[in-house]
Amino acid sequence: MSNSFDVIVIGSGPGGYVTAIRASQLGLKTAIVERDRLGGICLNWGCIPTKALLRSAEVYRNAMHAKDYGLTIENVSFDPEAVVKRSRGVAGRMEKGVQFLMKKNKITVLEGDARLEKGAASPKVIVKGKDGKEAPYEAKHVILATGARAREIPAAGLKSDGKRIWTYRDAMTPPSWPESLLVFGSGAIGIEFASFYAAFGVKTTVVELLDRVLPVEDEEISAFAKKRYEREGLKIMTSTEAKSLKATANGVEAVVQANGKQETLTASHAIVAIGITGNIENLGLEGLGVKTDRGHIVTDGYGKTNVAGLYAIGDVTGAPWLAHKASHEGVICIEAIAGQKPHPLIKERIPGCTYSHPQVASVGITEAKAKAAGREVRVGRFPFVGNGKAIALGEDQGMVKVVFDAKTGELLGAHMIGAEVTELIQGYAIAMQTETTEHELMETVFPHPTLSEMMHEAVLDAYGRVLHV
Repeated sequence: MSNSFDVIVIGSGPGGYVTAIRASQLGLKTAIVERDRLGGICLNWGCIPTKALLRSAEVYRNAMHAKDYGLTIENVSFDPEAVVKRSRGVAGRMEKGVQFLMKKNKITVLEGDARLEKGAASPKVIVKGKDGKEAPYEAKHVILATGARAREIPAAGLKSDGKRIWTYRDAMTPPSWPESLLVFGSGAIGIEFASFYAAFGVKTTVVELLDRVLPVEDEEISAFAKKRYEREGLKIMTSTEAKSLKATANGVEAVVQANGKQETLTASHAIVAIGITGNIENLGLEGLGVKTDRGHIVTDGYGKTNVAGLYAIGDVTGAPWLAHKASHEGVICIEAIAGQKPHPLIKERIPGCTYSHPQVASVGITEAKAKAAGREVRVGRFPFVGNGKAIALGEDQGMVKVVFDAKTGELLGAHMIGAEVTELIQGYAIAMQTETTEHELMETVFPHPTLSEMMHEAVLDAYGRVLHV
């Protein structure tokens, strides 16, 4: 096997493996380095297996409410080990899919840990295999797609011990099923796991430092979400700081502070979901002089770092930490390397999704951010309770909200909560990408009966033309 390539990609998550595939499509001799499993965190320990867990929770929840649909299901129960086994099976299937794609696209897979050393025109890649032996590789272009990991604060005890205190990875394959749970952080990861365990009857408390859950979302959506989560059995504590967390003989004990007062919380287990930080250690970045900022690699709009021949994409470059953002950045990066002229990524047009119950999805900026930027806005809303399909599904609790520039008709943002909104949000993402006007959206025919009709009605509401409320 040759040790020389046009492109070496380090990391095989959705950013890395998509980049490698696109590089091969463009005729570049490509290798990819992976130290664990092809597919990275997303396919093996993140996006995909968590959705498998949440699907089990959804089916269980529906079975528990079978009477609402005129059905009788007796003795509904669940098997934690089987639920986890199904999730791991889904992850395994996805990993095999990536293996197939690497072979199909003639991409060389290098197994091991990679580090960088100074090279002639670009950094040299040293791969340490599982046998401990090192091998040098060269490429005209080296792309870092090393992803990120859970952020921890050891000084406060917010650090996984793998037994009682978990990160998302531990929570996906729990060593024991929790009787009660403390979740620190109410972003997408924290809320999804809180929603999953609460569905199976685990007494769950969410502790959030900021003043609302899902703090990146529109304030109205966050407020709606809090009420719905509480109806699902979650206890939500906002504006609450975790001062300490420790494992005890029978569980965990946390000291939290709100409004100047401290309180001790106990549970059988805890999940730390207070953010993520880039995987930049042990790569040799310091020796190369690679510029970083708060744990992430600094790049331009095309993945270039400040070091010749070295690029970075995905979570390792900072927010938003989303698999689809990583994939798209990788395509832009490799197409620029190949001499094409791709458009740089506009981060405001990247949709974000939270797969809790209810689901939350958004794209663009919030109403508050639009106003803070000096925009005069038109805001439209439409409730799920006004939609026939939602009522028929038994999912009549939710809302669609849109924000337009009042002067130009530009769609600035869309924010949704309710059933299947993670599938609906792409309609608004396409509208933003194609710079569709409010008139074009109002003149578009939406099929009936569908949940998507609410997207139309929300736009109509922004212009005083709403029909069904």
